[in-house]
Amino acid sequence: MDVNTQSINFVADIKLKNFIQKRFEKLNLYYDKIIQADVYLKVENTSDKQNKIFEAKLRVPGDTFVVKKHTKSFEEGADLVASSLERRLKKRKEKLRSHS
Repeated sequence: MDVNTQSINFVADIKLKNFIQKRFEKLNLYYDKIIQADVYLKVENTSDKQNKIFEAKLRVPGDTFVVKKHTKSFEEGADLVASSLERRLKKRKEKLRSHS
């Protein structure tokens, strides 16, 4: 799966990009028709500790899933977003199975 990572207001290091790539590749276990994943990483200039925004758009045939989380770290955001996408992909797969 192709994961496009864009960092806004900062430069993401290669470790973070590799972590995101590996975490999102696991989504193929739940649904193998994923076309593309777009990940947007943003840092807000606030005093709040949860100033990292992790947003992901996952394209599958006929649909796009969007999940956005505010977290303390991008690794935590990747885990939360990937878990949410796993649930959505499982639901979609079940729905497709029940229609056929």
